[in-house]
Amino acid sequence: MSSNLSTLIGTSGPTGNEVVLDIETQNWFTDEGVSDHAHLKISVIGCYFYQTDEYRAFEEREFAELWSRLEKADRLIGYNTIGFDYPVMNNYYSGNFHTFPTLDILDEIYRNLGRRLKLEDIAQATIGEGKSGYGGQAVEWWKAGELQKIKDYCLQDVRVTRLVYEYGLRHGALAYVDRSGERRGIPVNLLFKKEDAKAVNLTMPF
Repeated sequence: MSSNLSTLIGTSGPTGNEVVLDIETQNWFTDEGVSDHAHLKISVIGCYFYQTDEYRAFEEREFAELWSRLEKADRLIGYNTIGFDYPVMNNYYSGNFHTFPTLDILDEIYRNLGRRLKLEDIAQATIGEGKSGYGGQAVEWWKAGELQKIKDYCLQDVRVTRLVYEYGLRHGALAYVDRSGERRGIPVNLLFKKEDAKAVNLTMPF
């Protein structure tokens, strides 16, 4: 294992009002008529709320409640959130999620490694467990009307992302396995600084 992983130790924990999120979609880019994010439809948004220690999966009819909670968060955390989740979520939101204080763990990995790695690969090398399936299954389950399976799958992704985040926060590094099969460390800075928070235009009435 690279020395990065064992020597970079941090002490900070998550803030009281951070949210880890992930989305699943009803369709995919390979489907007819889907050429970009504007054509993707959400089946479920899964979240973990640090403030209430709560996992929850939201359906479209619950999005107004979710938007209100996300607007109050200190920071949103995910994996490929900026590149994938936000463009699709913006199809349902009157504001712009790209203005929210965000930690996209994939972006942090790319910044330090120069490569984009799958959540599954990072999670298996870092915390020893991974996702419960693959994204295409969620689309198949939607078409079969198996909403609970989608929720369970999505919340497992959220749980794994949370554990990866907390590991990186504590140790200042994540791990991956290189082409030779060696486990290596990636230095990351996942700390939240209040001064980095951006003002968010509230779209929901309070």
